[in-house]
Amino acid sequence: MSDALAASIRIAASGLSAQSMRLQIVSENLANAHATASRPGGEPYARKTISFEAALDDAVGSSELKIGAIGRDHAPFRTELDPGHPAADERGYVRLSNVNPLIELADMREANRSYQANLQVVRQARDLISMTIDLLKAS
Repeated sequence: MSDALAASIRIAASGLSAQSMRLQIVSENLANAHATASRPGGEPYARKTISFEAALDDAVGSSELKIGAIGRDHAPFRTELDPGHPAADERGYVRLSNVNPLIELADMREANRSYQANLQVVRQARDLISMTIDLLKAS
């Protein structure tokens, strides 16, 4: 029984690590949501994306969550007419980041809830292990 509980803690810990990285990517995106190019015709900040994959842990015989890749969103950059901006092109348009703050906030909320769910699994498994030890002591 404790092997299954230890495995569940390891699986939940991998989920905690993955969601923590996801929150970091979301916070980087939000911090750069209004970034522009530094020079005319340059590229502004491109939204980062993260993907996950299941990795089989042979020692435990279960899958754990691993970070697959951190990539770049290839959505088009927004443009805004601002002829006085230092990064404006010859027509007066400035290229802005392709980060949508509403999408990032929704992603942050989902990552936060996933993090909390994994944390609850760790707490419950820890409590079950403690209760098992207490039962063994009483015997």
